[in-house]
Amino acid sequence: MTSIPVVFIHGLWLHSSSWDPWVELFRENGYEPHNPGWPGDGPTVADTRANPGPIGGLGVEEITDHFAAAIAELSAAPVVVGHSFGGLVAQKLLGRKLASAAVAIDPAQMKGVIRLPLTQLLGVLPVVSNPSNYLGTHIHSKNSFQSMFGNAIPVRESDALHDRYVIPAPGRPLFEAASANFFPHSPTAVDVTADRGPLLIVGGGEDKAVPEASSRSSFNRYRKASTVNEYKVFDDRGHSLVIDHGWREIADHTLSWLAKKNVGATAE
Repeated sequence: MTSIPVVFIHGLWLHSSSWDPWVELFRENGYEPHNPGWPGDGPTVADTRANPGPIGGLGVEEITDHFAAAIAELSAAPVVVGHSFGGLVAQKLLGRKLASAAVAIDPAQMKGVIRLPLTQLLGVLPVVSNPSNYLGTHIHSKNSFQSMFGNAIPVRESDALHDRYVIPAPGRPLFEAASANFFPHSPTAVDVTADRGPLLIVGGGEDKAVPEASSRSSFNRYRKASTVNEYKVFDDRGHSLVIDHGWREIADHTLSWLAKKNVGATAE
């Protein structure tokens, strides 16, 4: 029996260390967890804040290719678990048939998702309204992080999460998502008809960064697919759902779903 690899993919503004509790839990449950981070991420939050230059200019396709290369080094096709833009990347990897299953939590919208709630638009305007951010980086203040990520948790907890995990992020993925439906070959396109493993999309009912309507719209893109696609909403959760005090509820649901889909911790 060999352990099934799991690759965790963070989204904008969070360091890869934000997955550390998930990594430990999945290891305890018999998986082989990997948390490679985005290209250009420093080894720590402090390092990345001090030197954000390598992150600037990264786009969705480069980030996806980075994780595809990491997957190529593994012993078997992994489960991929992604949050926010990491959730979009997870779906792209699954569509490329590089993963055995995928869990996309509050995923950034793919090409073809038309619905853009006002709260989501307001959240990205500080970045996309300034063209210089296309090749640059942007970091949330504690106030903006609380508004977009931590709105469903106490301010004190949101501030602590900001201190612990928040890093600068490239602006380019936001431009690519905002303009996706105007270009036929957008890097945010996902192969929703590929013959591949199961997919779970998770939405947060109180999410302002990726509102539940957006997550559900992404799920609806798979309505004609013959593959296994499921949707779960946590009504009282915001965009911080994978890192705040309630992270274990999301992680346990993920583990349970994987077991039900026969993507257990070990394989022959």
